[in-house]
Amino acid sequence: MPEPVSISDLTFDERGLIPVIVQDWLTGEVLMQAYMNQESLARTIQTGRTWFWSRSRRKLWNKGETSGHFQFVKSIRYDCDLDTLLVLAEQRGFACHTGEHTCFHRSLDGSPLSPAVYETLTRLYGLIEERKRLMPPGSYTASLFEKGAGAIREKVVEEASELAAAAKEGGREEVIYEAADLFYHLGVLLAARDVDLADVLKELLERWK
Repeated sequence: MPEPVSISDLTFDERGLIPVIVQDWLTGEVLMQAYMNQESLARTIQTGRTWFWSRSRRKLWNKGETSGHFQFVKSIRYDCDLDTLLVLAEQRGFACHTGEHTCFHRSLDGSPLSPAVYETLTRLYGLIEERKRLMPPGSYTASLFEKGAGAIREKVVEEASELAAAAKEGGREEVIYEAADLFYHLGVLLAARDVDLADVLKELLERWK
């Protein structure tokens, strides 16, 4: 069990600041980077919401104080040199002042952002929910919702059976393919029952403890 670290153990720069990366505790998405001094870090720990030091305004600021898009702290980690912090937080609303969920919403070369592997499940579930809401013609997902909950349940059972068969007799690539099919149809089932993917992930996290 690692020893606890106090604020005084951390390495602040000559301005009394330490860089802080804020990461979405559920999806793993990096939301923003800012700076804290000892006072803002103490307030963050005390209140459970992120406080930073504004270098331009030279004052403390509570993330969300004007927008209402607060960050609720789940964990604060430090790096091996004690000179950078990683805050895992539940983001309410968006993190970026532009209205984007993350400040890192643009690529250096201007190309469209490709989803990272860790974003796959949340992006997929978001797309499924969008299909459910808009029901676009020609959409396979929309057609499943049109058929109703019974048909969706049957499809999940079918896909689970195909995965089990692949695991018994198929090759590695077949198992991967069938597992992806099951993940997708399970997402449709969750959306049909108005169960948020986040709640399932939280349940898994509770079982981990």
